[in-house]
Amino acid sequence: NEDGTYTGFIKVHLKLRRPVTVPAGIRPQSIYDALKEVNLAEMTDKRTSFYLPLDAIKQLHISSTTTVSEVIQGLLKKFMVVDNPQKFALFKEMRKDGQVLFQKLPLTEYPLYLRLLAGPDTDVLSFVLKENETGEVEWDAFSIPELQNFLMILDKEEKEKIQQVHRKYERFKQRLQQTLKEARGKPG
Repeated sequence: NEDGTYTGFIKVHLKLRRPVTVPAGIRPQSIYDALKEVNLAEMTDKRTSFYLPLDAIKQLHISSTTTVSEVIQGLLKKFMVVDNPQKFALFKEMRKDGQVLFQKLPLTEYPLYLRLLAGPDTDVLSFVLKENETGEVEWDAFSIPELQNFLMILDKEEKEKIQQVHRKYERFKQRLQQTLKEARGKPG
């Protein structure tokens, strides 16, 4: 372009291990909806979760000014995923000496520029969308129903653990009582 920007395509591999949340009962977005920028996901409060096919590939047409953050948001919009974009990260995947290396890209990086520098060979560089593994759980990235579900799971696990401890000590108590009962008749 006259202003020095350029456009091109990047391929993004989706390697998501966890399910994504999408609106329930909504038809896929049509070209007409995309042109009018209709967001079908906002038309319902009903949600459902499912797993995207592992290693699905999506090709995106972006500009040289498109950031990693915008790529993530664009991918989520294309698949009608309503999860918080902070739950995801874009990685660059490189192959060197038979090893596959991943590097998380900063949200302000320009993927098309990286693709241009690397050339067309996907062994040199490819892009992968994965869960954002920060080590710290970003609780504000989860919806209220998801957080409530986590609490239900933790409550269930806690009750099971308490029952295990109770059973263990009940068995121990019974053995002690049995041993005392047997020992009462013996000198000692």
